[in-house]
Amino acid sequence: MELNNIRVVLVNTSHPGNIGGVARAMMNMCLKHLYLVSPHRFPSEKARARASGAVGVLNNAVVVDSLAEAVADCGLVFGASARERSIDWPSVEPRQCAAQVAEASPGTPVALVFGNETAGLSNAELAHCNYLVHIPANPDYSSLNLAAAVQVVAYEMYLAWREAADSAAVPHTGTTASMAPEKGWASMADLEGFYTHLTETLTALEFYDPDNPRQLMHRLRRLFNRARLDRMEVNILRGILTAAQKAAASRNQASPARRGGQGADTV
Repeated sequence: MELNNIRVVLVNTSHPGNIGGVARAMMNMCLKHLYLVSPHRFPSEKARARASGAVGVLNNAVVVDSLAEAVADCGLVFGASARERSIDWPSVEPRQCAAQVAEASPGTPVALVFGNETAGLSNAELAHCNYLVHIPANPDYSSLNLAAAVQVVAYEMYLAWREAADSAAVPHTGTTASMAPEKGWASMADLEGFYTHLTETLTALEFYDPDNPRQLMHRLRRLFNRARLDRMEVNILRGILTAAQKAAASRNQASPARRGGQGADTV
């Protein structure tokens, strides 16, 4: 497990002081990489004041326009949320989250995503995540301050890193099979390309109606995000989609001729 592969992503943070509080929480737990998606105000002296010396995290923060951009190269993305969802999303607690990060392929970029202080993560934003992270708390008062939520999850990351470091220092015999796929996990950018291709193909097959989408693509995203595809699997699936598109195009070209022939025979 490498803490340097972990980034904290804050989406549409409204108060700059909370960004500073998050920077402090990250520095406490040896996390360095902060991504900010369209923050309302940044940089800000209020953020620097709340950071209490963790200005290095703020100075190196990456500001982007979209969550898709923030997690594009990540192989594993967790979205923190306290809200219940109309569609169940694969959910883990912070300790389980840290365990999965520890088991990820070496060098895999991992994102911990936290939404706006008021609304949290939208369903559209959660669609960019493999798992939802839920922090157990008082059911009558479960909403945590943004920096506190980051602190809880970051603490579990730090504990898992220490445990992994301690285990690595103990000599052992035997070998452990690597959990890393031969070609590596698919990044979120790979998956976004696949989802676009899937939408186009299902539309061409008349299985998906863009004018009446319901929750089809949202559910399919949940399915494939949960499956943790590797790059080879994405390539195979996209090959299947390309073949389906070609078959649909051939069928559509042949249909008028077939209908014309049948009509001539019945006259």
